[in-house]
Amino acid sequence: MTLKELEPQLLALSDEEKAQVVQLLSQGKITLGRGIEKTPGVCGGSACIARTRITVWGLVEARRIGYSEADLLISYPSLSATDIANAWVYAEAFPDEIETDIRENDFCSSP
Repeated sequence: MTLKELEPQLLALSDEEKAQVVQLLSQGKITLGRGIEKTPGVCGGSACIARTRITVWGLVEARRIGYSEADLLISYPSLSATDIANAWVYAEAFPDEIETDIRENDFCSSP
């Protein structure tokens, strides 16, 4: 079943049933495709490169402070160029999530 086929059924659920679906989905690892996954209890549930603890927000923040893709590949030997490309695609698709993660993990700023 595809999401397109499932969407009408999900929209027809009551608010309580929708909440139950969200709770059910949040209990397990969610693979977001293209090598990005979110796992409850791992890196605060933030989006990570699959099978690592390398967060997408961390890569985005590193790029902002001047790290090049080559620097990231050297700093994280387990990363591939494809992993980094997937992180950029995810960050572009979910900018609000990434900004929230960066804010919540900014240890240098004052409260």
